[in-house]
Amino acid sequence: MALGLYRLGRFAFRHKWWFVSAWLAVLIALGVIVSAVAPKFSTDFELPGTDSDRAMSVMKKDFAAVNEQQLKASTSILVAADDGLANHTAEIDQLVEKARTLPKVIEPQTVVNPVTAAQENPAVASAVLGDDGKVGLIQIRQDIPMQDLTGAEMDQFKELLAEFNGQGGLQVEGTGSLMQVFEQGGVSELLGFAVAFVIMIVAFGALIAAFIPLVTGLLGVGITIMLVTLSAKIIDVQQSATTIITMLGIAVSIDYALFIVSRYRSELNLGGSREAAVGRAVGTAGSAVVFAGLTVMIAVAALAVVGIPFITQMGVAAAVAVFVAVLGAITLIPALLGAFGRFAFKPAIPGVRHGDEPDTQPSNGLRFARFITRFPLPVALVGLVLLAIAAIPMTKMELGMESTTDSEYAATQLLKRGFGEGVNGPLLVVVSDAEGGNVAPAADAVVEKVKSLDNVANPTQITWIGNGTDPANPQAGATAALISVTPEQSPSGPQTHTLMEQIRDYGAQAPNGATVNVGGQTAIMSDISSKLSSALIPFLIVVVGLAFIILTIVFRSLLVPLIATLGFLFSVCATFGATVAIFQEGDFGIIDHTKPIISFLPIFLVGVVFGLAMDYQVFLVTRMREEYVHGVSAKDSVIIGYQHGARVVASAAVIMISVFAAFMLAPDTIAKMMGFALAAAVFFDAFIIRMVVVPAVITLLGDTAWKLPRWLDKIVPNVDVEGTAIREIPIENHIDPKLWEPEPAKV
Repeated sequence: MALGLYRLGRFAFRHKWWFVSAWLAVLIALGVIVSAVAPKFSTDFELPGTDSDRAMSVMKKDFAAVNEQQLKASTSILVAADDGLANHTAEIDQLVEKARTLPKVIEPQTVVNPVTAAQENPAVASAVLGDDGKVGLIQIRQDIPMQDLTGAEMDQFKELLAEFNGQGGLQVEGTGSLMQVFEQGGVSELLGFAVAFVIMIVAFGALIAAFIPLVTGLLGVGITIMLVTLSAKIIDVQQSATTIITMLGIAVSIDYALFIVSRYRSELNLGGSREAAVGRAVGTAGSAVVFAGLTVMIAVAALAVVGIPFITQMGVAAAVAVFVAVLGAITLIPALLGAFGRFAFKPAIPGVRHGDEPDTQPSNGLRFARFITRFPLPVALVGLVLLAIAAIPMTKMELGMESTTDSEYAATQLLKRGFGEGVNGPLLVVVSDAEGGNVAPAADAVVEKVKSLDNVANPTQITWIGNGTDPANPQAGATAALISVTPEQSPSGPQTHTLMEQIRDYGAQAPNGATVNVGGQTAIMSDISSKLSSALIPFLIVVVGLAFIILTIVFRSLLVPLIATLGFLFSVCATFGATVAIFQEGDFGIIDHTKPIISFLPIFLVGVVFGLAMDYQVFLVTRMREEYVHGVSAKDSVIIGYQHGARVVASAAVIMISVFAAFMLAPDTIAKMMGFALAAAVFFDAFIIRMVVVPAVITLLGDTAWKLPRWLDKIVPNVDVEGTAIREIPIENHIDPKLWEPEPAKV
C-alpha cells in the first residue's frame, strides 16, 4: 500500500493542475446538476417497528386531516398578571389582533382573548384560563409546515412578544413552533474556524500552508453535500444528514491535511526533490490517513445499528464525507503542494517553530516524551485516575428528548403554573381493527381506562372522535378512533413516559380484539429515546470490534489496539461524567436551566469521537511503529514517534476543541451541551489518553507491545503502513520518470 500511495502522491504532484481542475470540475458539475434537478429533502419522519410509527400509519389512513395538522406550525402565547388578566383586557385584545396578522394563520377568529373566551363559553374556561384567572393561553396555528418556518418569522413573533411583555404589569411569553425555528450557523461557528486557522498558522509556521486544509475541507464538504442532496431525488433523505457532513467532513479534512503536510515538510529536510518528498509523505502519512479514515467510516456508518432512518442517513452521509476527505488527502493535497511549489511554506511567521527542526534540537514534545518514558507507570496511573474522577457523575445520568429551547423556559413555567406542562405535548391514542369493524366499545373502554390513570390533565373532558362519514357525528359507523390525552407533567418527563407505557400495556389486552397504539410528537420522542438507549451497547460492540480488527492490521499487534480501545472507554466515560455534572446537575453555574442529557448525545458522541480518537491513535503510534520496525529500540521509538507526531495531534485536537467549543456561545442549552461534550471528549482523549496514557503503557510493555502471535501473523495482511518499501529507495534515486510502469524483472 505504501508504495502505491507513494506513486499516487508523486503522480498527483506532477499533474497538479489536472487534479486541481478535476476536483473543481466535479464540484461545479454536481452543483449544476443539483440546480437543474432541484431535489427536495424528505419531510416524512418514520420510526419503523415502533408503536408510534404504527399509530402514525393509522392516522394517515383514517385521520388524514389531524395527521396533517400535526405537521403544521403550532405556537402558544402565555399571558400572566398577578392582579388577574381581567384587569388587562385591552392590552390582551391588542396582542390578539396583532397575533392574527402573523403569516398564514389558520382561522384567525380562533385566536382570542382567553378572558373573553372563558366568559362566552364556560365549558372551555379551564383550557384557556388558569391559576384563578392569572394565567391565560392563546393558541396560534399556521398553514406552514414546521420545517419551513424561517428565522424572519421567528423574529417577527419575538418582536410581538417583546412589544406587550411588561406592558402594565402583563407578562407575555411564547413556546412552540415559532420559538423553535432552526437558525443557521453564525458568529460562534465563524469564531471556531478563525481560531482553527490561527492554530494552523502556528502549526506550519507559514501562511499559505495554513490554507491547504481549509481548501481541501471546503471542496470535500461541498462535493459530499451535493452528492447527498442529489440522492434525495432517488431516495428519501432528511436534511439533518447535511449537518454532520459539515461538522465531521471539515474536522477530518483538517486532521488529514495537517498530518500529510507536516510529514511533507519533514521529508523535505531529508533531501531529494519536492516531488519525492510528497511521494514519501503520501506513502507514509497517507497510509495512516487511509486506515484512520476507514476507522472513522466504520464508526459513523455503524449508526445504522440504531434502526432509525434519519440517524442511518446521517451515518452514511458522514461516511461518504470521510471517504471524500481521504481521497482529497491523498490526491488533492499533493496537487496543491505542487501548485504552491517552493511558496507552500511562505511567508514564514517569525518567532514560530516550524515543526521541521532536526531531531537533535530540543522541543517541548521531545522533553515531555522523555519524561513519560522515564516515569511510565505513575504517568499512566495519574492520567487514568483523573479520567475516573471526572466520570463519577455519570452514575446519575438521565436521558431525555425534548425540543424546547431556553428562550421558551419562562413560557413553560407559566404553562406548568396554569395548565400543566403537558398541554403542548398530547399523546394521540388510536384504536383500530376491532372485531366486526365497530370500534365504539373498544374506544369507550380505552377512554375509561385513561381517565383512571395518574398524570392525566382534565380527565373528565377526554372523549374520542371517529372516522365516520357523518361530519356531525363522526362516531357513527367509525372503524377507527382517536383519543387526545394531555399529560399533566412535562412531555419529556418520566411521568409522561410511564403514562404512555400504561396505555400501551392496556392496549395489549383491549376488548373486542382492537389494536391500540400511542403516537404524536411526545410518543415519537419517547420511542426515539428508547431505541437510542437500547442500541448503544450493540453499537459499541460493532464499532469497537471492527476498529480493533483494522488497528490490528495497521499495527500488527494485539496489545496496541487493545490499549487504544480501552483508553477510549475511559475518555468517553469521563466526558459523560463532566457533561452530567454541568448540564444535568448544574455544577459551576455555567448554565441557567438544567436538563436531562439529550438521548441521541451518547451514541452520536461515541460515533464521532471514536473516529477522531482513532485518527489520533493512528497518527501518533504509526510513527512509533515505523521507527521500531526500522531498528530503533522500543523506548526510543516512543520518544521519536512522540516528538514527530505530538505537534500534529495537539494542533488537530486544539482545532477540533475550538470548533466544537464555539457552539457553547449559542443561546440554547442543547447546542451548548453538544459543543461541550464533543470538545471535552476530544480534550480527554487526545491530551490524556493518546498523548499521555498510550505512550506510557507502550513504554511499560516494551517489545511485547509490538508482538503478534505466529499463527495470527500468517493471517493478518502486511499493508506496510511503516513505508518499508519506500525507505529502501535511496533518497537520490527518488526521481523515477516511469513510476507507473512495472519494474523489469531482475536477471
